[in-house]
Amino acid sequence: MNDFLLPSTTQVSAIESSEVDYMTDRMLAIQSRPGNPEGIEIRNFGNAVAFTSKTMPWPAFNTVKGLTDANIEQLEEILVFYREKEAKIQLEIVPSRVGPDFLRKMSELGLYQSGFHCSLAITPEQRLRIASEQRLDVDRIVIRKLEADEFELYATLHCRGTGLPDNGIPHVKSNNEVLHGREGWSFFVAELDGVPAATAVLFEKDGLASLTFAATLPEFRRQGLQRRLLEHRLTEAFSRANKLAVSQCAFLSQSHRNMEQIGMKLGYMRTAWTAS
Repeated sequence: MNDFLLPSTTQVSAIESSEVDYMTDRMLAIQSRPGNPEGIEIRNFGNAVAFTSKTMPWPAFNTVKGLTDANIEQLEEILVFYREKEAKIQLEIVPSRVGPDFLRKMSELGLYQSGFHCSLAITPEQRLRIASEQRLDVDRIVIRKLEADEFELYATLHCRGTGLPDNGIPHVKSNNEVLHGREGWSFFVAELDGVPAATAVLFEKDGLASLTFAATLPEFRRQGLQRRLLEHRLTEAFSRANKLAVSQCAFLSQSHRNMEQIGMKLGYMRTAWTAS
């Protein structure tokens, strides 16, 4: 049986590796912009990777991924790294990767559990079975690749779809157009009746596909755009022999429901830990 068909430590490791890989590649690309304007720094602590940005204070850009019990003696060093950067730290803890001693140590260092996040996965075999049970209607939605000169459109969909102000559009544009043509990255636009209404991103490396960022303009929600973008990215990923596709979302969010509807299953619920 395929190692990824049932929940296992192998599956957990693959999902986490995919998350670390796409975040590392994305941050390296942003860092490579002339002068590193976002102040990106990436530091390895054993098998864990710490990301930070001077200009992007959000947890997604100031987080530690890949932590295991082997990092227990490095926790204080990690906290010092973020204090020196004057950044608010977030540590991502994946089930089965750390034990009680590690969790106790985090608590002793003043860290507290501040959130949950789902990671879901699907194999080509699982997708084939689910797809055969679903009828994909030909409708008003068209999915296409984003062109090289359309990153302002991407940034507009990104910002307005997530509630960011329009003055963030130039920054999002610059931080994502560096990914165009970079190995492993694909950007997609969903049009409804010919109007660009949603966007989504795919990253592929070493047989693992990450369905990463996605957003829909508020006035176009609840019309199936994100579900179609999920289906399209799975088709793209599995046509290129990826053995597992993964994605992340908030628990019980609309994204969570969309992923379950197309056959993705919960790989694990990770926790976020923050300094008090």
